[in-house]
Amino acid sequence: MRKTSKKISLQKESSKRKNGSSGIAKQKPGIKKSSPKNGNAKKPSMVAKPAKDNEISGIKKQYLKLNGSCNVTFRLPKEAAPDAQVVTVVGDFNNWNLTEHQMKKLRNGDFKATLKLHRDKEYRFRYFIDSTRWENDWCADKYVPNTFGSDDSLVIV
Repeated sequence: MRKTSKKISLQKESSKRKNGSSGIAKQKPGIKKSSPKNGNAKKPSMVAKPAKDNEISGIKKQYLKLNGSCNVTFRLPKEAAPDAQVVTVVGDFNNWNLTEHQMKKLRNGDFKATLKLHRDKEYRFRYFIDSTRWENDWCADKYVPNTFGSDDSLVIV
């Protein structure tokens, strides 16, 4: 008789789960429920911060108050140059010098470089990959035609 009563209670529990009413309120880990009665009702904060190497590709600007400049971080995703060994960012800011600003290759395969640029200016630039091919920034502020029949990326600082 004992086995039968356990079996019946397990069947009831199983049918409750199938119907979506388990009798137990499930709560996601990391989220605390607060009672609106005591005035402390807060929305759960579930802000996901990307890991350093998982940042979004493109251009990131950090304006500096002291000297009127801006730290501009250029990021070329792995998908744009999957087999690349060396990438440089080349543009108006370095007189189109092909070797001056070599980008660092990250663990995830992206390339990244941060340059200090003057504010209130527009800079044409491109990425030079393995000294053989050019690539534009997929997240540039604008694209402008160049004299070679293609486009340059443009960053507005």
